[in-house]
Amino acid sequence: MKTYSTIFFDLDGTLTESAEGIINCVIYALKALEQPIPHSDILFKFIGPPLIDSFMNYCSMDKNLAEKAVIKYRERFSTVGLFENRLYDGISELLSLLSERGYTLVLATAKPEDYATRIIEHFDIIKHFTYIAGAQMNESRTHKNEVIAYALSLIKEKDKSRIIMVGDRDNDILGAKDNGLDSLGVLYGYGSRDELSSSGATYIIPSVSALKEFFIKE
Repeated sequence: MKTYSTIFFDLDGTLTESAEGIINCVIYALKALEQPIPHSDILFKFIGPPLIDSFMNYCSMDKNLAEKAVIKYRERFSTVGLFENRLYDGISELLSLLSERGYTLVLATAKPEDYATRIIEHFDIIKHFTYIAGAQMNESRTHKNEVIAYALSLIKEKDKSRIIMVGDRDNDILGAKDNGLDSLGVLYGYGSRDELSSSGATYIIPSVSALKEFFIKE
């Protein structure tokens, strides 16, 4: 198995169980715009991809209406939704161990950087991250391949074979592939094994404890 020095972590569905806040804010936005509320299976698809894409793809919105929906979503998310969230069991301890073992940890999320920073500050895990790479509020740098490319520009490690992206959705895996990185898909998040496998994940693991075993060799 390869030896990695730098780990890019997704946020939603990888470090935090964030469905409640995201779905509540999607429903809030749709109600504000008097749009129909889709089935829960569809609402869960909002976790991971850029919001504007999700509103267009899953709610049949044009770009103009999707942009309005994102504004309404953030109206609630910025004050309430971002804290309707919790760390997965074992994540805080895992990040601490990885830091102690000398890994460089980078947050690479399609969530706006400001929100992502507030969330990891709230859960007291920001101290473990050397860099934070996220989307911008003006809808630039929203896709995962763009976020990962930005993260690569921040770090000191230039050997891509020593960098790995950890995430739970196909956009994490595809974003890593677009940037020439290995990827590790986690099954405890919001993506399925089929989704991660068909996207070309280098590795797939079932749990936080398995994630620890992958990186920490006793």
